[in-house]
Parts: sequence; C-alpha cells; structure tokens
Amino acid sequence: MIPTTFKNALLAFLTILLLPTQAFSLSEDAYEKLDILANVFERIKSAYVEDVTDTDVLEAAINGMLVSLDPHSSYMNVDSFKDMREQTSGEFGGLGIEVTMERGVVKVVSPIDDTPADKAGIQAGDFIIKIDGEDVQGLSLGEAVEKMRGKVGSPIVVKVYREGERRAFDVKIIRDRIKVTPVKFHLEEGGVGYVRITTFNAKVDETLKDAIAQLTKENDGKELAGLVLDLRNNPGGLLTQAVAAADVFLEDGEIVSTKGRIQNQNQSFSATSGDALNGKPVVVIVNKGSASASEIVAGALQDHKRAVIIGTKSFGKGSVQTVMPLPGGNGMRLTTALYYTPSGRSIQADGIHPDIIVKPAKVEELEGSDEDFGEASLKGHLELPADVKDESSDAKVDQKKRQEMASEKEEDEKAEKRKRDYQLQRAIGMVKALSLWSEVKK
Repeated sequence: MIPTTFKNALLAFLTILLLPTQAFSLSEDAYEKLDILANVFERIKSAYVEDVTDTDVLEAAINGMLVSLDPHSSYMNVDSFKDMREQTSGEFGGLGIEVTMERGVVKVVSPIDDTPADKAGIQAGDFIIKIDGEDVQGLSLGEAVEKMRGKVGSPIVVKVYREGERRAFDVKIIRDRIKVTPVKFHLEEGGVGYVRITTFNAKVDETLKDAIAQLTKENDGKELAGLVLDLRNNPGGLLTQAVAAADVFLEDGEIVSTKGRIQNQNQSFSATSGDALNGKPVVVIVNKGSASASEIVAGALQDHKRAVIIGTKSFGKGSVQTVMPLPGGNGMRLTTALYYTPSGRSIQADGIHPDIIVKPAKVEELEGSDEDFGEASLKGHLELPADVKDESSDAKVDQKKRQEMASEKEEDEKAEKRKRDYQLQRAIGMVKALSLWSEVKK
C-alpha cells in the first residue's frame, strides 16, 4: 500500500491545485493511481541507473501532471517563478523568444524585437530541436527554457528546423539581458502614424497614448491622418494591457470576455469613453507570430469595425493562464479559461483571420520611371516663355533646401524600409486611402 506520509503529501498538493472553496473527493481508482505513483517513485529511487534526488523526481512528477493538460500549463520552481515575474515587468535575461511545446520540441511563437534571437534570424514558427548539441525531445518546456538561459555574454548553439524550407541548421546566439521596449513609433509621410507594440508587458498602457500624443506633435500639432498598429510577432503578455491598448481606440462596447469552469473566470472587459484618434482610420498588421494579447486587440478592433486587419492569420493562442503561487516560492501556470472576441468568437486554435490577406513579399522598382515620360519628353514641345518667372527655382527653393537636405537621409531610410516591408507599405497606403475617402464623404 501507499506510504501514509507520501499519500498525505500528494493529497496536500491536490488541495493546492483546487480552489479553497471547491470541495473535492478522490475516487477509489484515483487512490490506486496514487499507490502506483508511490511505487514508481520508490523504484526510481532504488533502481534507476543514476542517483536522483527526491526533489528532482517529485518536481518532474508535478510538472508532468500539468504539461499533460495542454502546452501552456506548467510548474515553475523558485528560479523559474522569479524569471517569469521579471519577464512581465519588462526586463529579463535570455535569448528573447516566446516559445511553446509542440511535437515534443520547442516551437518559437515569436522572437522579440532587437533581442539576440531576433538579430540571429530566428523566426516565428521555427522549431528548436537541439540545444548545445542535446536533443530537446524528452525535455519539458521548463527544462528546455532553463537550458536556453545562461550567463549574459555566453554563447549558445540551437539547431533550428524551419518547416517551410524543410531544412535544419545551427544558429549561434550570444545570451544577453533582454530589455523590452514595448511601444515603438514614428511618423510616416502624409501624417500617418506608425506604432509597433512588441509585447504586452506592464508598461504598454503608460506609453501607447504618449506615443500617439508625440506623433501628433511631430505632425505639426495636427490630427494624424490615421494609424498603422503593427502587432506582428507580438507573442502577447498581460490581459489587462491588451484591454488597455484596445480601449485607446474604442468609445464603448465589450473588448474581450473569458469563460471557464469556475465562476470567477467568467469575466467581461469593456471599453471606456474616449478614442485617442477621434475615429481616424486604423490598420492593424498581424501574422503567425501574433498571439494571445495581440489577438485580443486585433479581434476587438475587428469586431467593432474600428480597424481593418491585414497580414496573415494569427497564432491562435486563445487560452487564459492563471499564475498561482505555491509553497516555498514556487508557482504554477494553469489554463483556466478561454478568450472570446466581442462577437463571441473563440481565438483558440483558430486565430484572427485578416480582413485582407497580405503576405510578405519583396517589392522592387522597375527601371525607367514614369516621371521620365510626359509633355516635356515630346519632340517640339512648347517651352515656358522666358518672361514667366518660375518661383520654384528661385530663393524659395534655396530657403527650403537646407531643411529638405537635413531630413533627406532619414526619409530615404524610411522609404527603403517600406520597400523591404511589403505588408507595412500596404498598410500605410490603406490608411491614406481610408483617410482620403473619409474626407470625400464629408
């Protein structure tokens, strides 16, 4: 029979997993499984080829109980629990990737902008199959993540399998302390604002409205023509921050709801009055690396017809994880509910489908500009009379020339970036078109 002390310890752990107000009882079959668990534990201690500690075996058993449920439930020991809290505060150590477990290996949900993994070329959807020569198969997600962490400045080699290219290759990455800047922005030509949210950590609500205010200031104090909200490769983050971001653009209505087995997981989050853009057009870009909180924002704006969603289908991570502290400074992440958009759609395993599919593409200018063709190119065309003054060639130009040259390099860089980023180019063009259309209708 199962030792009494071990049985009591297991029952105590099960008590922690359940809410204090929820009564539970174990079936006779469950007690038999506890008996088997105790016997397996004893066999490992007495006969396994290497000596293992009680703590290692029990932590593996606890984690196995959770990871068998879904890819996002997991056990966190003291160090992992501390790292998780650092990550949501906006600064942590590692490679800079959001990962999950699929097919027994680590799958990259998204690399975070300007991190070692991003700079090394890791892409959303990549599978990490080896870490420093060791197979990932057989490791838990927590164990794999722990192996990828390390001293700042130390190298790591991960073998990546890229499904779309059907090839595996090694990538060397230098670990660094990851400082996440959640909101990046700049002003595009024509008064179009560009805002990229890289992750929904605890700083988003403090910076998104400030970004819009700063863009308006850069636009000579005039209202923006519209905004491109870039959520590509945004792996998600805090639910409260996703709600706050969507609320920036909505006047009222539901943003997201959650539904679970227990009553306190059934919640609805609504917008408060005040649209920071006063109804100006918004185009949101998503891709397969847009997950969780970023899908909440895109789904809310799409259902309220407040934004046009373009890009490719998002990741489809529509489950809610509740982080629960455990004794001794440990913790656990447990899936407790699912997200639903305002229209009642579940994001889980389906994702957000863009209104307009825009796949990444390379755009090149054709040789021979249209500007070279016109009246002036025709033989025998009429010249401007000599006594007609062309003010554009006088002091007026000279006066502006210095200002134009000062910003020429910056504008060229922006233009070059847009050429490389076809999805962004389409989004900016769409905002301009929607802005013009709204003016025509007035």
